[in-house]
Amino acid sequence: MKRLLSNLTFQVILAIILGVLVGLYFKGFAPTAQLISQTFISLITMLIAPIIFFTIVLGIAGMSDMKKVGRVGGKALLYFELVTTLALVIGVTVANIIKPGANFINNHVKVDAGKLAGYEKAAAEMKWGDFIAHIVPHNIFESFAKGDILQILFFAILFGFGLSRTGQAGQSLIATFDKLSKVFFNIMKIVMRVAPLGAFGGMAYTISTYGLATLKPLALLMGSVYLTMSLFIFVVLNLIAYFFKLSLWKYLKHIKEEILIVLGTSSSESALPGMMEKLEKFGCSKSVVGLVIPTGYSFNLDGTTIYLSMSTIFLAQVFKVDLSIEQQLTIIGILMITSKGAAGVTGSGFIVLTSTLAAIKVIPVEGVAILLGVDRFMSEARAITNVIGNGVATIVVAKSEGEFSPPAS
Repeated sequence: MKRLLSNLTFQVILAIILGVLVGLYFKGFAPTAQLISQTFISLITMLIAPIIFFTIVLGIAGMSDMKKVGRVGGKALLYFELVTTLALVIGVTVANIIKPGANFINNHVKVDAGKLAGYEKAAAEMKWGDFIAHIVPHNIFESFAKGDILQILFFAILFGFGLSRTGQAGQSLIATFDKLSKVFFNIMKIVMRVAPLGAFGGMAYTISTYGLATLKPLALLMGSVYLTMSLFIFVVLNLIAYFFKLSLWKYLKHIKEEILIVLGTSSSESALPGMMEKLEKFGCSKSVVGLVIPTGYSFNLDGTTIYLSMSTIFLAQVFKVDLSIEQQLTIIGILMITSKGAAGVTGSGFIVLTSTLAAIKVIPVEGVAILLGVDRFMSEARAITNVIGNGVATIVVAKSEGEFSPPAS
């Protein structure tokens, strides 16, 4: 019993259950629960920038063949595009088959006008060209301060290239970076001990703020989204895993703590440092993990793309907008672009959805208000699918490069 209580997985599961109960029966605890959850996420976030930087720099500096870095990056981006496009097509197909919005009546759905206005403003400011230009930081210290993953990734790649060209003179700096990297991973292990508190706070806040009653009018959409993401994980990703001689179940068991933390906090960022460490232990090389995982957090959001495609078709059905095949193909094309601008954090999917509806101009943008109440509940499914998908992508790229050495059983 004592061993079970000390197990992190058991602690997180217990914390999630307690969070649901507290959220249901102690509504006034919501502000405190939110504070607990945000504090835990902040603890994780403060480690993301240095861990990504040191992992990528050490990985690239340790590669003797610089062409290999470009090859790994190219394979990762090709994989991201193929799999996320497949996720979009699956989302649109399932939404057309189940038709979750066909008989929807939204009289009982509360609309938060303030939140809606905020998402519309953010969507109006979102431009694909600006997103590309934003990757290059004008001040790297500001990028680290803000925790901008893409900018840090870009700078770390350049720094790694620069360090690799210094030859023997750079070995002392590489050794120092290696020691610093180990320090940050040790800090992360300490932070992960309070993961159950973060999961408890996140779940208690979600339930107490939005309530289970919010789910009723949108239950079919939620069920459809969860079903589709389950199919994507256990069919699509499982087939990919099988093709690359990987056991999906063994992999999922290996990252079970990260999945539960994402479930409790509703944020895939909370699992990023842990995933990097777990994938290295699973057999992926440090260089591949350092390049693929951070990039995947912006370009390989499988769960977010499924949510976006299904929500768009759902809203079309709610407003009785009969989309032709050509229009649905156009939606898939637009989402292939806009979905890449979503970060793996709670709420980003809403901004991208709003911007997509604005670009399509056939579905009322204000329709996203219908989804406000249940977005948080679907956020967990999005984040978990994103995390699992990024891990599979990393293993696939590592295996294709001969950079995968599974630990001895």
